[in-house]
Amino acid sequence: MEEKPEIIPSQGNALHTKQAPLKQHPATFLYRKAIPKSKMHSNDSRGKLGIVSCESGRHFSEKVIERLKEIIAKENNGNNIDISTKETFFANTEVKTELGESIRNKDIYIFQDTENKSQGLSVNDNYMALKTAILAAKNSGAKHVTAVIPVFPYARQDKPKTREGINASMIARELEDIGVSTIITLDVHNDAIGGFFRRAILENLRASKDFMDYIKENIGVENLVIVAPDVGSAQRAGHYARKLGVKLAIVHKERDYTTKSKVDRMTLVGDVKGKKAFIVDDLMDTAGTAVEAMKTLRAEGAEKVYFAVSLPLLNGPAVEKLNKAHKEGVFNKILGTNVIYREPGFKDKNTWYEEVNLEKYFARVIYNINKGISISRLLE
Repeated sequence: MEEKPEIIPSQGNALHTKQAPLKQHPATFLYRKAIPKSKMHSNDSRGKLGIVSCESGRHFSEKVIERLKEIIAKENNGNNIDISTKETFFANTEVKTELGESIRNKDIYIFQDTENKSQGLSVNDNYMALKTAILAAKNSGAKHVTAVIPVFPYARQDKPKTREGINASMIARELEDIGVSTIITLDVHNDAIGGFFRRAILENLRASKDFMDYIKENIGVENLVIVAPDVGSAQRAGHYARKLGVKLAIVHKERDYTTKSKVDRMTLVGDVKGKKAFIVDDLMDTAGTAVEAMKTLRAEGAEKVYFAVSLPLLNGPAVEKLNKAHKEGVFNKILGTNVIYREPGFKDKNTWYEEVNLEKYFARVIYNINKGISISRLLE
């Protein structure tokens, strides 16, 4: 009688045996040489990890790379995750990105700070540089390409107010069409932007945990009120209030859309008298609305006023306005994050400004995605 092969269970519908030949058994079993367990459960589910840095995004990517090296030090086996690049702007303002080494079959994460104007580049310049880097990665055989853009370009153009386009959806389509499979961003202006993507996944990271840790360590929750600077921010502020176990207040604003960053009137819903008021928001641009909101809280009797903002752009007259308001005693501290470029010495010159560092957070998210590990808890 012919000796029957030993059946060894494995992943999927196939079964492994100790026999070498491949053949289809009438009983639907597939026979093949047994695979060592060490190879059956590889953690490297998306390929070797690689980081590409656009010039304007390098200030943050370098910090993330150092954290990633710490996380994967025992598993790295000498693999270099920092991919060398060359970004060239031509006389007519065209841009191209060249990769200095092979990235074939790698899981690539491309960092860009579209708001970084330190090199004289606009949002559009930086966005175009990002797209050339993505295309270079795709043309070089990258297995997966993820765009790491803490500030999602055109995020505030997420719905039409007059006869205008929904330009945030245009950004989503463009990134998909040139080959991005995942976008990692921070506290995007409207969560509905994720719905603009047809295939790619938008991973919207939250700065809330780091801000709440700062509150617990430096301010304290006693006599604290979390404040939403407008009705649209109420859900975000409500999350802080629930997690910290404190009251919530809302500043209702009526905006004049015929003038940039101008608010007609502000009223407070809630009580801040004699309390520490802590405003949370996703973005601060020219700071006009922020200053008016903080003045409203002071007028309503707030003892101290803090403002935490995930994306402190601080464009135009923002720094001048905040300096003036701080001298007048309008607020105590502005708390930002280090995903946005700040020139050296900014914090020393402007003592009202502090930052929480998010490179460890981004590094952990990237590591988990690369290894196929859930990031659900990291997005809370």
